[in-house]
Amino acid sequence: MAASQPSRNVRMAIPWVTTVARLVLGGVLIVAGALKIGNPADSVVAVKAYQLLPDSIAVPVGYALPILEIVVGVLLVVGLLTRVAAVVAGLLMFAFVFGIAWAWANGLRIDCGCFGGGGQLGAGQEPTYLLDILRDFGLVLLGAWTVRFPPGRLALDGALGLGGDTDDEGADD
Repeated sequence: MAASQPSRNVRMAIPWVTTVARLVLGGVLIVAGALKIGNPADSVVAVKAYQLLPDSIAVPVGYALPILEIVVGVLLVVGLLTRVAAVVAGLLMFAFVFGIAWAWANGLRIDCGCFGGGGQLGAGQEPTYLLDILRDFGLVLLGAWTVRFPPGRLALDGALGLGGDTDDEGADD
């Protein structure tokens, strides 16, 4: 066995790790989108609070973001178009990391709006930028893993023969 070949146990674990990564990332996106979709005006306020986009772009982004989060989250959870959904999710999370870092670096005192709400913080409230950045960067890593090793187990991609390299690897070993 060559030193660069992963062990049988590692090869068998990869699809399950991908499944967990896919479900966690998808679940977070579904929850985040669901908490915002009932009051899209709050999502618009949250996007505007970052002061990164002109209003003409921030408004449609604020309205579209919850829908995008839910759609991408559902695709990840069911494992359909897994690699594409993971790329979109990873880029979305990276954009969130950038936005939060931007707000922090520019001295803005805002709620990230990640799970609803958002906008300027009230008196006595402190931003949680470091925790938000660490959480979202961890989700970027889950997206990157899922892009690299799609679709994992229990995925429609695998059932439909659309899967990646690891779908059935080691299943019969």
